[in-house]
Amino acid sequence: MKSIDVHELKAWRDEGKAHQLIDLREDFEVETGHLGGTHIRMGDILSRKAELRKDVPVVLQCRSGGRSAAVLTALEEKFGMDNLYNLDGGAQAWADHIDPSLEVA
Repeated sequence: MKSIDVHELKAWRDEGKAHQLIDLREDFEVETGHLGGTHIRMGDILSRKAELRKDVPVVLQCRSGGRSAAVLTALEEKFGMDNLYNLDGGAQAWADHIDPSLEVA
């Protein structure tokens, strides 16, 4: 499984590196605070997998990295996707290290 930490993701954003961020958290979690990107709940990811880009790295993100790691593994195993990255520590790590104003539910 490929992963990226919050400092690397911030560098990608600052550099304008093409990527897609997918937030897999539940609606109430996203309403509290989010990093941007596309919100696709974990339970909906298989029915919406066509929305995942194939031409750029796709970073999967949840609250702490556990759910996104599970989704990444499933997508790699079932569909052979190889451009996926898990955001280590998820939104909580982003709040802890990059943006302390981000509220995480």
